[in-house]
Amino acid sequence: MSILFNKFEVRIRLAAIRANYRLLCGHGGRVIGVIKADAYGHGLCEVARALAQEGCDTFAIGSVEEGVALRQFLRQEGITARVIALLGPVDAEDYAPLWEHEIIPFVGSFRQLETLAGQAARMGKALPVSLKFDTGMARLGFTGADVPRLLERLREAPLVRPVMASSHLATADDPGAVEFVLEQGRRFEDIVSALAQGGYPVEANLANSAGILAHKKLHHQSQRGGIALYGANPFAGTSWEHLGKGLAQAMEVRTKIVSVHPLKKGQSISYGATYRAERDMTVAIVAAGYADAYSRGLSGKGAQMLIGGRRVPQIGRVCMQLCACDVSEVPDARPGDWAVLLGGEGPLAISADELASWWGTISYEVFCLLGMNRRVFI
Repeated sequence: MSILFNKFEVRIRLAAIRANYRLLCGHGGRVIGVIKADAYGHGLCEVARALAQEGCDTFAIGSVEEGVALRQFLRQEGITARVIALLGPVDAEDYAPLWEHEIIPFVGSFRQLETLAGQAARMGKALPVSLKFDTGMARLGFTGADVPRLLERLREAPLVRPVMASSHLATADDPGAVEFVLEQGRRFEDIVSALAQGGYPVEANLANSAGILAHKKLHHQSQRGGIALYGANPFAGTSWEHLGKGLAQAMEVRTKIVSVHPLKKGQSISYGATYRAERDMTVAIVAAGYADAYSRGLSGKGAQMLIGGRRVPQIGRVCMQLCACDVSEVPDARPGDWAVLLGGEGPLAISADELASWWGTISYEVFCLLGMNRRVFI
């Protein structure tokens, strides 16, 4: 078992997640709570409970294994909800738990379908499934051309019962790629219509967070709310940024200052001597590094922290469990004070998208990695 001994504190505001869910619901239709990958680092069970309190009745996770953990928690809490496994069954061990733990798998290949059909026949027990379609992502799923064969095979396997059809938008967060989004929508509409004509009317879902906020014409009976649940704006930095207005970031990350000391003009700091002071300054050494998922890639990229209510720049290379920042403008900074790496209060708060821009990544990765640290739910 891996144990991290650090001063990191990842604070999760469950009230913000609940508010974001209500905002997404305001755009119409059932919102499926996407809580895969430990709820994007926010805590699988805690987020599921919070969303259930808001009326969420369907949860999407990634692996079947994660679905089993969620189902066990929901039963313990007395929560009735559908659990959907977005990856579907990957290996042989994934099939039996689908029945035992009432998990609806995404099924996007004939290999999966054949295995499910055989298992269902042996058990003599039906299994509801969601049919996964590739409409432009080119990742997973049946294609439109597969539909005639798929309908034929479903009729031969009556214990595999489609209750849902799903696809995923590739460019819904890009204002310059609307035509591609609409083309995916047209392909999906044709597929859903063909399924209904073939005797399989299903609950359809296509819209992700960006689709919910910007593409109402692509809304179906349900939508999948993911990154927006956690307060990141899928349109950050674009001309559509206003569409994410009202989303509240749920994660705050902070750690302790370990040392405060002077750094003379011309003196270097941290590995490689990549940073030399251009003036006499005061630096704080904080307990944050790449072992805590505060990436070494942030070194020298303009990253900032909040100390004493002020923004301060990170300087020098990020180490395994330490990094440095310039606190010359924070004269009262002391060892033991908090340094906020993500979040904070007021207009100086550091957003996940801002941290991601310094990091060279996206808010999803920021949440998932930093969320691996010790969490406190507030």
